[in-house]
Amino acid sequence: MQILCVAAHLLTLKSILNLKLGGQYISMVTIKEQLAQNTETEEKETGRIEAFSDGVFSIAITLLVLDMKVPHPADVEQGSLISELLKQWPVYLAFFASFFFILVLWINHHRLFTAIRRSDNNLMLLNGLLLLGVILVPFPTSLVSQYLLQRDQMTAILIYNGLFFLISLVFNFLWWYASYRNRLFNAGTDRQLVAFITRQYAFGPPLYLVTFILAFVNPMASLLLSIIMAIFFALPNKAVQQLTDASDSSGTEQSSSN
Repeated sequence: MQILCVAAHLLTLKSILNLKLGGQYISMVTIKEQLAQNTETEEKETGRIEAFSDGVFSIAITLLVLDMKVPHPADVEQGSLISELLKQWPVYLAFFASFFFILVLWINHHRLFTAIRRSDNNLMLLNGLLLLGVILVPFPTSLVSQYLLQRDQMTAILIYNGLFFLISLVFNFLWWYASYRNRLFNAGTDRQLVAFITRQYAFGPPLYLVTFILAFVNPMASLLLSIIMAIFFALPNKAVQQLTDASDSSGTEQSSSN
């Protein structure tokens, strides 16, 4: 008799925990699991893109150090190791300029993907083009380190700053695509704030175009201006920080509510 009562209670519990939807019974447990899975998917939708991008950035920034060579003992006179090291100052200058450029680009890339909540094929393609530019940076860096103050230094710096110009274009395309009408942002993202940041980022390509043209007149000044621009874009941006903070808080609230 007790077994029959337990069975009756189980059948009643099952009927309560199930909903009839479209002629099919769907368990409340199943719905809860599906909602949890959807939330996890939304939170991690750009996770693989960011992880892959971070890997490319780390490889590119590591390759820069390969241009630094230790002077061979046979080429160093007694007590002149320091002088031989100082002769490699173009290598150091090119290294630190490119290192700082990649670092600043990675910082802005991180800020961008903090605001992006979703992804699609176009985003991955644009991000791939950006990473193509990043992984190429060590090549013109090597050109500058070898040809700075040489006869063909203008050509080396033109290629160097030309690549930076192209990277800035792709970054702006990436930002514009993700931010247009909050395409890949949260629906509640402040559009006026996004428009303000878009206008700020729009200064990048024209400025790098100036550095490219300046190389025809004064290659060294062009290189120094490129370094100054990297420092400028590394400065904290209150508008971008406000956008990323809003994205973080909305994502946290959404996870808490679920």
